[in-house]
Amino acid sequence: MVQIEMEKSVFSGRIRPVRPDDLQVVLEMVSKLADFHGDVATVTADELARDILGPHPWVRILLAEEAGKVVGYAALCPLAQMQFGARGMDMHHLYVAKSARGTGVGKALIKASEALARAEGCRYLMVGTHPNNIVAQGIYLAMGFDRLDQAGPRFRIKLAAA
Repeated sequence: MVQIEMEKSVFSGRIRPVRPDDLQVVLEMVSKLADFHGDVATVTADELARDILGPHPWVRILLAEEAGKVVGYAALCPLAQMQFGARGMDMHHLYVAKSARGTGVGKALIKASEALARAEGCRYLMVGTHPNNIVAQGIYLAMGFDRLDQAGPRFRIKLAAA
């Protein structure tokens, strides 16, 4: 495993929840993150609005903002371990704009995600990385995350729209 020395945080902006007027910038960042992973984002503005806005959002979005400009986001989805009565959150996406990488934005988003999960009564925060993303793995380990190996195969079935 590569040792990661944590950067000294120079991020002086703020982390805040998503607002309706942020929809376009979030859509653009989702597309950039998909592109980074070799995917093509197909989510529409309407689908994104359905999932991140409203009284009970399916996905919680935290935005990093510096000097009035959004420079990153974290997307959080609920999890549960019902047998233990434990709520959790999955940090499904973590994205930082190229211009803001290495400035502590990612670390600030992770810390804010931890705080949101705690405020929602969660006992744990999960995140996954691509197996080859050694840098991200090192950062998560340096921030106190434990490495979890896969418990076993998972399965899915596609469902037709109702």
